Amino acid sequence: MKIIKRNGSEVPFDIFRIANAIKKANAEVDEDERLKETQIMDISYDVMHRCEEALHALNVEEIQDMVENGIMERGAFQVARKYITYRYIQNLKRKRNTTDDKILSLIECNNEDVKQENSNKNPTVNSVQRDYMAGEVSKDLANRILLPKDVVEANAEGIIHFHDADYYAQHMHNCDLVNLEDMLQNGTVISGTTIDKPHSFSTACNIATQIIAQVASSQYGGQSISLTHLAPFVDVSRQRIRKKVEEEAEIMGVKVDDDTISRIVEDRLLDEIKKGVQTIQYQVVTLMTTNGQAPFVTVFMYLNEARNEREKKDLAIIIEEMLRQRIQGVKNEAGEWITPAFPKLIYVLEEDNIRPGTPYFYLTELSAKCTAKRMVPDYISEKVMIKNKVDENGEGHCYTCMGCRSFLTPYVDPVTKEPKYYGRFNQGVVTINLVDVALSSGRNIEEFWRIFDERLELCHRALVARHERLKGTLSDAAPILWQYGALARLKKGETIDKLLFGGYSTISLGYAGLYECVKYMTGKSHTDEEATPFALSIMEYMNAKCAAWRAEHNVAFSLYGTPLESTTYKFARALQKRFGIVPGITDKNYITNSYHVHVTEEIDAFTKLGFEAKFQKLSPGGAISYVEVPDMQDNIEAVIAVMQYIYDHIMYAELNTKSDYCQVCGYDGEIKIVEEDGKLIWECPKCGNRDQSKMNVARRTCGYIGTQYWNQGRTQEIKDRVLHL
Repeated sequence: MKIIKRNGSEVPFDIFRIANAIKKANAEVDEDERLKETQIMDISYDVMHRCEEALHALNVEEIQDMVENGIMERGAFQVARKYITYRYIQNLKRKRNTTDDKILSLIECNNEDVKQENSNKNPTVNSVQRDYMAGEVSKDLANRILLPKDVVEANAEGIIHFHDADYYAQHMHNCDLVNLEDMLQNGTVISGTTIDKPHSFSTACNIATQIIAQVASSQYGGQSISLTHLAPFVDVSRQRIRKKVEEEAEIMGVKVDDDTISRIVEDRLLDEIKKGVQTIQYQVVTLMTTNGQAPFVTVFMYLNEARNEREKKDLAIIIEEMLRQRIQGVKNEAGEWITPAFPKLIYVLEEDNIRPGTPYFYLTELSAKCTAKRMVPDYISEKVMIKNKVDENGEGHCYTCMGCRSFLTPYVDPVTKEPKYYGRFNQGVVTINLVDVALSSGRNIEEFWRIFDERLELCHRALVARHERLKGTLSDAAPILWQYGALARLKKGETIDKLLFGGYSTISLGYAGLYECVKYMTGKSHTDEEATPFALSIMEYMNAKCAAWRAEHNVAFSLYGTPLESTTYKFARALQKRFGIVPGITDKNYITNSYHVHVTEEIDAFTKLGFEAKFQKLSPGGAISYVEVPDMQDNIEAVIAVMQYIYDHIMYAELNTKSDYCQVCGYDGEIKIVEEDGKLIWECPKCGNRDQSKMNVARRTCGYIGTQYWNQGRTQEIKDRVLHL
């Protein structure tokens, strides 16, 4: 049994340390006030048993709380007073070096919380350690100086989550849609070097990867690019290659008919497209940004985004090659083909690709094969999105999310009166723990809404703090973003303030644990027809708050289905500490993402997607639904059936398949999760290998694919998932 020290490292539980601490407090009081030796050991063993029964490794503070309670339960109030005084004095001493201790534990790689905080960061790598170290200093500044005290306290208690506090001290935003079209067509500047409009498709791909790396190093969230912005350069290369072929024929003195030239040109063009796509695939995987990880980038594949039929056909060629290369995967150190985490792919389902007989159905079939083998692409329904995303002109639009799920709200440029999406961004996220609201109310519905109001107002002020932190930011802080086209073309020394208001950018109220919240208040899952109206009323209430805040500040507040990763474990532990183990509510080491159906609930894929569609519509700031499926490589027809259902019923969804590899024995099935000594461990079912450095595990945890493993809470959630198909 392990406990977590204050610096985040794990150590074995030691009952005698507890007993000795009680004895020290006991010795400082009069003899008639003291505990007996047997009572001291009783308290110590009680604590040990409670630790054994806990669903997670407890930290020192939680254990000391148990000791305090144990002393007071035995009426030894003077001893308890001495023990509390001792804790207070030690806490004062520690305040001077808490950040130092955390940084040192990061360097030595023994901070368990940080080691599994991000499933795409390897904490043993120097660049990751440097980012985490800087993050600890930044969080310390934010907590002590920059943020309101009640926001800091609520975040620490798990009542809310102030996302990415490690980047808050800097003037950085969350995620964005990169205006790749502007940067490629009109040129850009990277690291002080002018980059002109490319003269070939392969060069455009190369420049795109450099832009991705630069953008990723200038913000902390996900980014998205569209393949449509690369499509015009296919014809640029086609014309260049044709000229070259004609010159070669002339030099050789050979008369070649136009059809033959066209075939030669298209063959060479396909080879260039293959190399260009390979550049994107491999560069994204191998690039390392300043925070020590591959760029969190999403590639958008939307045929109807093309401006004409020629461009659409060229875009289809790029999409086909992107899918074929992703199906192949990338090689690991052992030379075996595995599933990469990035780039994330999104494929839009449209009228001309959704059913057999439509012009681009072959791409949909290829996409289904890719999903079955490599977990991507994810799917956006053009039909549903156009209904959900209607601008002030009354027009519906289809566009990509920023990274994994954060969606911009519709926006019409006040000058051009045209819709605009690329070049926009999100200012940041604060998430409310809905489960805590419910449990704090004690099932009293009036109390629930009163507490809900208080917590939402806390989130409101925390979000305003994020907004205010960005105000006054100079374009010089990130030239690639603000001066050279990724998001804007502002002047040097100009602030980004005008981009923070009027709906140009969004700011997100996140929410988590709708299932547990409704279950506690009604006794039923939110999928139950008697409980669903209450669940929807919660969603509508948060949307109303966002609308009110937008009217007050002229800032686009938007409701966002938070992609909990490490935060699911943080919230679960906080709830267990505050409310104990409440069956069906806090008896897991995780809480449910956003509006999702609980991972253990038996429900079929189509019912799940249909049910979640109405909640997704009420998450305009972003959300994604998923279905958990077995190995589908031999059942592509079923994958396509799910995709067709997505097209007709829900805006944005994904299929979670399994894609693992054991480097010890070559097993390429599903690596299992087993439990030993209260801890969840990944194990190869063929050879028993448990060395995480000798296996490749890929799981979708929050929109993105993770490949660096997860904390115990998220690991339990993965283990508990039931299949929907």
